[in-house]
Amino acid sequence: MKHLIDPTDLTREETDHIVSFAEKIIADRAAWRDALRYCKLATLFYEPSTRTRLSFTAAMMELGGNVLGFSDARNTSVSKGETVEDTTRVVGNFVDVIAMRHPLEGAPFVASRVSKVPIINAGDGSHAHPTQTLTDLLTIKREIGHIEGITIGFCGDLKFGRTVHSLIKALSRYRDVKIVLIAPNELRLPDYIKQDVCAASGLDWREVRTIEEVMGELDILYMTRVQKERFLDEEEFERVKDSFVLNSAKMALAKPKMAVLHPLPRVNEILPEVDDDPRAAYFRQVENGKFVRMSLIYNLLQWKDDPAHTMPEHPEYFADASLQCHNPKCICNHEKVGGLFHKSAEGVVRCVYCDAKVS
Repeated sequence: MKHLIDPTDLTREETDHIVSFAEKIIADRAAWRDALRYCKLATLFYEPSTRTRLSFTAAMMELGGNVLGFSDARNTSVSKGETVEDTTRVVGNFVDVIAMRHPLEGAPFVASRVSKVPIINAGDGSHAHPTQTLTDLLTIKREIGHIEGITIGFCGDLKFGRTVHSLIKALSRYRDVKIVLIAPNELRLPDYIKQDVCAASGLDWREVRTIEEVMGELDILYMTRVQKERFLDEEEFERVKDSFVLNSAKMALAKPKMAVLHPLPRVNEILPEVDDDPRAAYFRQVENGKFVRMSLIYNLLQWKDDPAHTMPEHPEYFADASLQCHNPKCICNHEKVGGLFHKSAEGVVRCVYCDAKVS
């Protein structure tokens, strides 16, 4: 069975198929109105969400299917102590596919290990957000015309931004992609992404301090919020914050054919004056999310019993009672799922659930 927990759960060919299939749906939406009639999607959202939850709901409804689930776990048996595994086993009896968002990193992975229906990770903590990645890839293709050969700048919170981490993983599979990292020291991309993804794949990347110094090079500018609460020194935040705010003056430095993406919600990192610029693609990006989720749901159900589409094998996963993940947001420190680890090419041991460094 095929689940989508991490962008790398899809092969490059499967990823391209999902994106191309979404374009096919866009070209003739009426043709897919009854494609999943009588099928049911469960949206298990353990934390608040607007765009992602409504996008999944709209996607399934446009395919002719039905949606059930919850948007507040406090109103479910979770409040009585039910585990992710048990909730998954129960809900799997009622639906054909499950989309799960959870504040604990690794929760959708845990669900996938016991589920009899496909599990889609709709965001787990700061870890991964693979359907946003598919949304981003579709948006890049529709805005620029291609994915290979682009130069993309990631700006803002690159340390905790799960959308950034997931998209970099996906882009590492495409040729001639150049990545520019624009962030304050406190919010730079984690070393494990630089080492295990960028360096391991040969991805061309570099770090800079301001948007202005690279704006003219970019095909895509991917904005994220610089979070004040991440700074220990408020004076440092006040000093750097304006360097990571996009305005019309900075847009004037960009190529005529460039696109600004943002996973949303925004706060003050993109000024409203940018919204009317034809290169501002973030609201078109939202609609693309619906189409790519339609494609994903449809194809996961088509692939469910197809041996040609299964989860990648990870023989390097191992259990070791002497090791412990110290990430307080990892599900292994909240539910009895058993420690599970893997070793990178550099010999670094990481938690399978959250990718946190163990040794």
